[in-house]
Amino acid sequence: MNKNKPILLVEDDRVDAMTVKRALKDIHVINRLDVVKNGEEAIGYLQNDREENPCIILLDINLPRMNGIEFLKVARKQSLLDRIPVVILTTSKDDQDIIESYKLGVAGYMLKPVTYTEFIETVRTINLYWTLSELPD
Repeated sequence: MNKNKPILLVEDDRVDAMTVKRALKDIHVINRLDVVKNGEEAIGYLQNDREENPCIILLDINLPRMNGIEFLKVARKQSLLDRIPVVILTTSKDDQDIIESYKLGVAGYMLKPVTYTEFIETVRTINLYWTLSELPD
């Protein structure tokens, strides 16, 4: 991951958020992890004037108030995601969620693994891909 920029995690489940944080630490990702609980909070986070946008957004689909798909629609309309890759990290295997996510420009759609070992490998894969990818500043 870009070492200077935060990672935004949009996740309402406290245990899943802690698991992501632990996995990032275990694979030695030093980026700050900012966590919001739903799409509305994520929109507010991205609209807030800050020195740096996140280098990547890890987005759950099943969220209260504004789910992941609704967030993507609003954020794309407002051009909030123009240079920020979004990876879906969810339990939803629904084909419609997958299709809609890719229509809305996500960079990847990954299912949350059941075991922590598998979760680490999923996070490691995301990290490796974005470490090797050239991303705009």
